[in-house]
Amino acid sequence: MAMISFIVCLLLFAVIGALSMLKRQPTTSDYLIAGRNVPPWLAGLSAVATNNSGYMFIGMIGLTYSTGLSSVWLMIGWIVGDLTASLLIMKKLRDTAEAEHVHSFGGLLAQWHGTDYSMLRRVSGVLTILFLGAYAAAQFTAGSKALHVLFGWDASTGAIIGAGLVLLYSYSGGIRASIWTDAAQSFVMLGAMCALMWTAAASLGSGSEISEQLIAVSPQFMHWFPDTSWLGVLLFIAGWVFAGFGVAGQPHIVIRYMALDHSENLGRFRVYYYTWFTLFYAATIVVGLLARLVLPDAGSFDAELALPMMSMQLLPEIWVGLVLAGLFAATMSTADSLVLSCSASLTRDLLPEHKASYTVTKVATAVIVLVGLGLSLSGNQSVFALVLIAWGLLATAFVPLLTVYALGGRPSERVALIMLGGGVAVFLLWRWYGLSQMVYEVLPGMLAGLLLFVIFRGRGKRAAHLA
Repeated sequence: MAMISFIVCLLLFAVIGALSMLKRQPTTSDYLIAGRNVPPWLAGLSAVATNNSGYMFIGMIGLTYSTGLSSVWLMIGWIVGDLTASLLIMKKLRDTAEAEHVHSFGGLLAQWHGTDYSMLRRVSGVLTILFLGAYAAAQFTAGSKALHVLFGWDASTGAIIGAGLVLLYSYSGGIRASIWTDAAQSFVMLGAMCALMWTAAASLGSGSEISEQLIAVSPQFMHWFPDTSWLGVLLFIAGWVFAGFGVAGQPHIVIRYMALDHSENLGRFRVYYYTWFTLFYAATIVVGLLARLVLPDAGSFDAELALPMMSMQLLPEIWVGLVLAGLFAATMSTADSLVLSCSASLTRDLLPEHKASYTVTKVATAVIVLVGLGLSLSGNQSVFALVLIAWGLLATAFVPLLTVYALGGRPSERVALIMLGGGVAVFLLWRWYGLSQMVYEVLPGMLAGLLLFVIFRGRGKRAAHLA
């Protein structure tokens, strides 16, 4: 029964994606940004499903299982940072994308002020493909882990199935197919998570009994903060606020804002986006906590497999298939968006404009899917670590520059490239020297990019004054 319910859900998503062909136009604009006519409810559900990927089902539940209640600050910090970015940057971003007729993230950065920073565009395109390729690999890995536990299939099977479905969606209707299936997948994702939460809670007793059991796990498990010092607490929270703010640097999410029908509808977009985001994130943390009671032997398995193992132990087979479909929905809703963003970067930012045809864009999509699948099959990486690295690299590369743009700054192409490179370098060095335990490296990386703008703007003004 688990297999049947899983297959039925996947077929439903495939049909929804295929139906997008009814509205498809054979143009690059329609393929990459759906003609900028997506209604706010659809864009909002699509963006939040894309944002909440295998990272939530696999990575976040695994982290909560291992660390306990303190993981709630990832939720609080992330949502606060995300909302701040939405209010500060996204309306200007949406309006600029329409005014400059851009279809890719690199084009947005290069043409924000009506100029064409060709080198910035190419560098942004390369970074987008590299970082989003790793991100896509994390999604395929998440699906692979779940199928391996639930059905005993080879670890590569889930990745191959996910890649095949992503290619089907992308070829059917481009970004429109991705958005339509995202909306359907968002309901399955939330339903699956809530079903598991309620079933687990019912199996463990009353609320007071569950609370006592959680407190008994370890002295630190139900502490609100992972560090007893105020400095450690503040750095921990600040790191996740900056991580949430990094949403503005994620091309696969930003493209939903670019595809929105009117910038005046951003308020309605946010209602759908943040309501779903909060409900799903909270349910994920509760499931992670309850998993520690259902599966108490923490050292006997990979913590990122807590959700599929918990599902098998508690749920009827038909619901196990639904949970697996929810997990797969999460990975696919992100993976297809990542692939299309990479295709946009490859064809709009790296290839000459006259070669960026509709056919070439679809060929690029297939190439990107195969690269992401290859990365996924190359090793058994942690989904949580892969996503945080890819997300952080994108945030530190692009968000400082977008923040400066949104605040009215006009850096030269040289300064913009220095900001990109400086942010990424600090992110990598911070991680290399093992400072991630102090604060998530996206914070120093983004601050470095902003500081470089201040330094080089000041030098430019002094040079102009002396001249």
